[in-house]
This record gives sequence, C-alpha cells and structure tokens, in this order.
Amino acid sequence: QNYPNPFNPSTAIRFSVPQDAMVSLSVYDLLGRTVATLVDRPMMSGTYEQTFHAGALASGTYLYALRITSPENGAVLHSSVRKMLLLK
Repeated sequence: QNYPNPFNPSTAIRFSVPQDAMVSLSVYDLLGRTVATLVDRPMMSGTYEQTFHAGALASGTYLYALRITSPENGAVLHSSVRKMLLLK
C-alpha cells in the first residue's frame, strides 16, 4: 500500500519484486485513464519504493496497478490494483 494515504501532494508506493522481472507500475483515474507511468522496465529482485507526485491532479480517488512478468515468457508473476486518495 502507498504511504501516506490519503496524501497531498505526493505518496510513496512500496513493492517487492520476487525475482528478476519486467515491472510495470501505473496510476489511473476512476475512468480508467492513465495519469502516470511510474515504472516500466526490467528490475532485479528486491524491495523498491517509488514516489508519485500528484500536484497537477485534482483531488479524488486514484488507482495504481502493479504488474510483474517473467522476462523469459511474459508469464504474470504478480498483479495487483490498490486505491489511493488525493486530498487537496
């Protein structure tokens, strides 16, 4: 989960990568539009923290989606969607 939540204007999203993999971390509004792509690259196994700056966005609920896939065959190793609240 991100911390803090609710947040203004930025929040930290922590996640773990179980093995070397392709990682995608994106933020969406409630209409499903991508508002930010925070990570979209290969990463080594470990724990990471990515900061999301939302100063230009309106207050409201946003979703972030984390997807970790195998670099060899594209198999999904982990996929999750979480809710976060921006209060201004």
